[in-house]
Amino acid sequence: MNFEYFLAKRIISTKSYKNSISGPIIKIGIAAIALGVIVMLISIATGLGMQHEIKNKISAFNGDISIYNFQTVNYEDSNIPLDFDEDLYSSIISTEGIIKVQKIATKFGLIRTNEDFDGVFFKGVDENYDLDRIKNFLIEGDFPNISNSISNKVVVSKLLAKRLKLNVGDDFQMLFSRNSESSAIRKFEISGIFSSGFNELDSKYIIGDLSHIQKINKWNNDQIGNLEVFIDNYENLDLLTNEIYSITPSTVNVQSVRDKYYSIFDWIKLFDKNMIAIIIIMIIVASINIITVLIVLILERTNMIGVLKSLGSTNISLRKFFIYNSLYIVSLGLLIGNSIGLILIYLQKKYELISLDSEIYYVSSVPMHFDIYYIIGLNILTFFICFLVIILPSSLISNISPTKAVKYQ
Repeated sequence: MNFEYFLAKRIISTKSYKNSISGPIIKIGIAAIALGVIVMLISIATGLGMQHEIKNKISAFNGDISIYNFQTVNYEDSNIPLDFDEDLYSSIISTEGIIKVQKIATKFGLIRTNEDFDGVFFKGVDENYDLDRIKNFLIEGDFPNISNSISNKVVVSKLLAKRLKLNVGDDFQMLFSRNSESSAIRKFEISGIFSSGFNELDSKYIIGDLSHIQKINKWNNDQIGNLEVFIDNYENLDLLTNEIYSITPSTVNVQSVRDKYYSIFDWIKLFDKNMIAIIIIMIIVASINIITVLIVLILERTNMIGVLKSLGSTNISLRKFFIYNSLYIVSLGLLIGNSIGLILIYLQKKYELISLDSEIYYVSSVPMHFDIYYIIGLNILTFFICFLVIILPSSLISNISPTKAVKYQ
């Protein structure tokens, strides 16, 4: 058996070790490492959670990649149609990494009620639209049943319904402009109300039947506003955007959701810097604490060092003994910190204990994203750095004379 490990294990397990002068220092060191791990875990979980939540919400309502007519001035208002091409559709859907392509069109209109009015984009979808991506946002009613026959039912946001004092089952008129022609008026009935917590999206769209926009714009059934493309891995967004662009004709434009909402995506990039800064600070604090604990341990065990040296123990052997002691403290701090941190992350994820202002943060509560690889990597990094920083102070053992250590004890 490893002598240094055996000696460290025996001393750690003794009651006198726990009640020694260094006992409070050791407890503080363990607490500091545990607290640092908790802060780092929560920082990573919230940072990744915010990024994933905002990306998912934007993609759910806009797709990851948009394909529309190159002449379109405003991609949010489908004023120039895109002719649906089966061959182009087949080429896109067969591209590796593409999981869904769906047809939509948007048109700006003015909602009128007896008491108020508001301007929003009517987003028209067909029967193949993937409602699973936004069904979690539905809080009341249901989505309209869109089939071959045109449907006058729509879903509106909670924000818009509250502003215009509308409820499920209510109807309203919507006024659409047409180039050099009289305006078109359509009457819609609210079948459901959704709330994504992303006010910028909630205040912008209502969702209904694509056929309304085709009739208002006098398009045929093969003409749409744009195609929404969904991908399986967001890390490949730029690569797939360029790949789709290369297979589309010159009359078609391709735009990623990141380019469409560049200001928001630039903002959420700051979370990466925040996470890195917090991790660096917490690891520095943990390193300083473990160095302090190690020095206290060495000073308290000066007599023991002298005795072991007089019995033939080498400096390297004694350094290994104290490194084992320090790594035990680090491991215990990591264990406690991970346990408490993961419990807090779980409670917030499940019960949403801490809320946020969705007008500022785009989410209604602090989101948590659990990534096992980040957690494992964080623990390995913390353990490795703590191991490196205790090597240098452990060299103090070389300066301890066995004669003086035993004599003055």
